[in-house]
Amino acid sequence: MLGWFQALMPREERFYPLFIQHSELIVACAEALDRLLKNGGEAARYCQEIRQREQEADEITREVHLAVRRTFITPFDRGDIRDLINAMDDAVDEMHHTAKSVALFELRTFAPTMQKMGELILKSSRVIAEAVPLLSSIGKHASHLSSLTEDITRYEGLVDDLHDEGLRLLYQEHRQTDPMAFIIGSEIFDHLERVADSLDDVANEINGIVIEHL
Repeated sequence: MLGWFQALMPREERFYPLFIQHSELIVACAEALDRLLKNGGEAARYCQEIRQREQEADEITREVHLAVRRTFITPFDRGDIRDLINAMDDAVDEMHHTAKSVALFELRTFAPTMQKMGELILKSSRVIAEAVPLLSSIGKHASHLSSLTEDITRYEGLVDDLHDEGLRLLYQEHRQTDPMAFIIGSEIFDHLERVADSLDDVANEINGIVIEHL
């Protein structure tokens, strides 16, 4: 009886467009981060772009939380909606933290391993942007969504490997001559790893929603 009642009640459908808009901002941030790591001479420009995207993402996150409070029937569990948008916003925040560290330390060159990490972060962000629109028809796309989240987890594992390799090479290069360069470089490596972890958190939230609807 409750199921029939819920089916007849008005449902807030704008959650999906908001999720999609936010996923597009994740991609935009990741693209700017990737360009930043490959073209440090324009670091200020890309850091500013990431900052702007982060502010736009915050606004969408607030709008989603407001919609959750105002909506009688949500497309899926309210807690899942909050957890998903928060995880997505955390990913943008982590990219912003990375850009702030780059600006703080006035970095203009980045190790090849950092650049490869940036490429994998961009790949993960694009997979998220592919997955998010499919949430409007979870039953139809459950298998594909599961496959996409597995891809993100795989990318995250590759980023972890690059993080460890990058730190090893950084230590070998600077341990005798410039300890501060190692400290600063290791912070950037850690930031990039946290970005990948946060994108994997988004994948885990998506996967959890899929499992609940099977």
